[in-house]
Amino acid sequence: MKTKAYKYIVGFLALSLFTACDFQKINTNEFELLPEEGLMDGISIGGPITAMQKCVFPVGTQADGTSVANRYQTAYNLAADCWSGYFGQNNNWGGPNNLNYFLKDGWVASSYTESYSTIVPLWQDLKGKTETQFPEVFALAQILKISAWHKATDMFGPIPYKQAGKGLLRVPYDSQEEVYQAFFDDLTAAIAVLQTKYDQGGALLPNYDAVYAGDVGKWIKYANSLMLRLAMRIRYAAPAKAQQYAEQAINQTLGVMTDKADEAKMREGAGLSFVNNIETFANQYGECRMGSSMFSYLVGYEDPRLMKYFKPSDSRYAQNVPFAGAKYQALPTGAGWKSTSFKSFSMPNIEKTTPTYWMRASEVYFLRAEGALIGWNMGGTAEDLYKKGVETSFAENDINVAQADTYLTSGKEPADYYASWLGNADAPTQATTQWQGTNEEKLEKIITQKWIALYPNGQEAWTEWRRTGYPKLHKVTQNASGGVISSEKGVRRIPYPESKLTGEDRVYLARALQLLGGANTGATKVWWDKKN
Repeated sequence: MKTKAYKYIVGFLALSLFTACDFQKINTNEFELLPEEGLMDGISIGGPITAMQKCVFPVGTQADGTSVANRYQTAYNLAADCWSGYFGQNNNWGGPNNLNYFLKDGWVASSYTESYSTIVPLWQDLKGKTETQFPEVFALAQILKISAWHKATDMFGPIPYKQAGKGLLRVPYDSQEEVYQAFFDDLTAAIAVLQTKYDQGGALLPNYDAVYAGDVGKWIKYANSLMLRLAMRIRYAAPAKAQQYAEQAINQTLGVMTDKADEAKMREGAGLSFVNNIETFANQYGECRMGSSMFSYLVGYEDPRLMKYFKPSDSRYAQNVPFAGAKYQALPTGAGWKSTSFKSFSMPNIEKTTPTYWMRASEVYFLRAEGALIGWNMGGTAEDLYKKGVETSFAENDINVAQADTYLTSGKEPADYYASWLGNADAPTQATTQWQGTNEEKLEKIITQKWIALYPNGQEAWTEWRRTGYPKLHKVTQNASGGVISSEKGVRRIPYPESKLTGEDRVYLARALQLLGGANTGATKVWWDKKN
């Protein structure tokens, strides 16, 4: 009896040592925990669930130092986070790079690894252990897989999906259209399984769930909301299918996120406290600073989220912002150099303890508003859902919701950006927050407000900018792509890394490029990118 108890204790302690996405350490037998014991106790299946959650966006703990932050930086922060207009960077990393459209292969490879490869062994192991014996756990694993892999396909285009997890040494790529249909099929099945679990009652692996602490109802709402996000993504490529799955998500028994309490985030859970990566880039590295497009919208709209999102600047170049009672200054994307002046520009108001958000209820309201705008059944009018999206974003940022009425009726426009040595930039648009105009003008307002609410999730913001053309952003200040990528159209996708094109995967990548229908460059559009 003592021996068995010892095994459980040691097994539990082992879990605290897991690094993000390092499944080899998770699944060793060095502590001699019997497989059936691990399954019954949740260790063997709970550990990989935690590890998968830590990989949706790479997050680590204080003990990880800067290793996880560095992975996030090259995969996301020096790519989508800046292409979305959220940030400029006080560095040039030795020459042309992603920020001025010279897509560095090492950073490209990091984007592929972090959005796709790290999840594969974790999900594969869980599939073998749970698909038959613990279907509710497999359902959760499916949701986590899609949470990561939809970023991969949105960045690159075709990815291996339908044959993944079948033990093949090399997995063929599927078209993005096929991948999205598989997303919808897998989410539908997973939600049905979790609904049965919800009806039966009880939590699901609460000690290993770092997002919702085993709350099955919240996982269902998140999965429905994710389905809605993916359905809207294909609106211009497959409108009938987009409407089908968007309305399916809304009409499911528990529906979608509606409140701040529903948000999916990584902060504390499964006995761990996670560190926000962006704080490292802003404070420790002195690099990540407010983007000029964010400055234009937040300052021009007199948006109270300005003070929540960014810190004032004491730079002699900072601009006075009367409604905020402070000065702020920003950097445009692709400025292309490092300066002691830039270091004192407005940095993200993000602390180590700030959560890393996957999805928030405000995004869901804006998705519903867009659907309602084109006649889908979204459970409300486009105007009401748009207003509710702004109100919810205010609440999510601890701003008095009563301020939303004034904000939405002010008639204010985005501001010009002044930084003469970098190049001044006019306001990107004259669009106000007021609900008026043509449907296209209303769409611009919806997406612009969603963009503000999504901050700092640049991956989703960049993807939606590609899909809709909104919000209108300042053009990159330096374009080092050699004419491959247009400054007006921006980066449309991330190319597959050269390591795959020249290695054992080259045959599969050749097929992937056929499915993509264009060259392996940042100018080629993915399947759903049809509007612009």
